[in-house]
Amino acid sequence: MVTLKKLGPWLDAIAILAWGILLLKYWITGKLSILIHPNYFGLTVAGGIGLIIIGGLKTWELIKLDRAKQKSRTSPTINSPKIAAVEHITLFPPSFGSTLMLSVALIGLTTTPRTFTSQTALERGLTESLPITRLQPQEFRNMTKPEMRSLVEWVRLLNFNPEPDTYIGQKVKVQGFVIHPPKVAEQYLWIGRFIITCCAADAYPVGLPVKLPPNQTRAAFPPDSWLEIEGETITAELQGKRKLTIQASSLKPIPEPKNPYDY
Repeated sequence: MVTLKKLGPWLDAIAILAWGILLLKYWITGKLSILIHPNYFGLTVAGGIGLIIIGGLKTWELIKLDRAKQKSRTSPTINSPKIAAVEHITLFPPSFGSTLMLSVALIGLTTTPRTFTSQTALERGLTESLPITRLQPQEFRNMTKPEMRSLVEWVRLLNFNPEPDTYIGQKVKVQGFVIHPPKVAEQYLWIGRFIITCCAADAYPVGLPVKLPPNQTRAAFPPDSWLEIEGETITAELQGKRKLTIQASSLKPIPEPKNPYDY
């Protein structure tokens, strides 16, 4: 117990320093983009710098305090009345919070964050429209040529007018990661993206079904691989619902983008 009390202030300072270093590491290595929205990059970097300054000052204070204690041991002391320390009962052991924060920071420093997978998209509920809990547009005008629309622009268009027959025959050229939904025929796969509004915790998947050319099956395109798909829009009935579907004429593998999210 005495050791924990002595180490407690040091654990606090080291935990604060570690979190500041972790935030700056994510920013320098470019991994911050898969954790939070770019609008919050500045705030995160400022927070990391602030934590390093606070942790550094706290560490310096502890060093000075230790030096003062060492000097007091070697110098004559004056008897003074002792005040009994009042102890209080806590639910967790001393320095539990600091130890937990330091442990999480060390895990973050030694591991690399990864983007969400297609399995995460299936678990969170893949959709070709924005969830009803999101802000719904009162009016949507997309002046972009169909073949220039991104996958998310197609989803936003469908969110405003979900009737798939409206878009039949339009050219498509989109990029995203491959998803293999269960209970869907082998000549179909989904092309998806995650949309992030604040941080990775609130990212939600959107996508469109893709009908493969007659001589191909989705086994040739593993889940989580990234594709650039060209084709045109058709209407297909999947799982009892008519859906806007991409009739693919070209499927080209591409590397995962540095920032896999959309906004």
